[in-house]
Amino acid sequence: MTIGLSCHSKESLSQFEDVITATDEVTECHTITGSVEYLLRVEVADIKSYKKFHTDVLGTIPSISSITSFLVMDTTKNRYTNL
Repeated sequence: MTIGLSCHSKESLSQFEDVITATDEVTECHTITGSVEYLLRVEVADIKSYKKFHTDVLGTIPSISSITSFLVMDTTKNRYTNL
């Protein structure tokens, strides 16, 4: 999922990162370049759990201006390196 923020102040970034760090469903959070600020990996059991996360977690962060979700249907390759 990608997250765009409407405010880029240090306080807004810290608030977003504090909420995300404390949320078990978020297994990865990356600051990225481009038209949005963050790339998140979110792991939930089902779409009902995703909706709860979307509403109860992301819905509490006022600086979020955009949320784009991608549902993984299949994984062709999954390899991590320590680069």
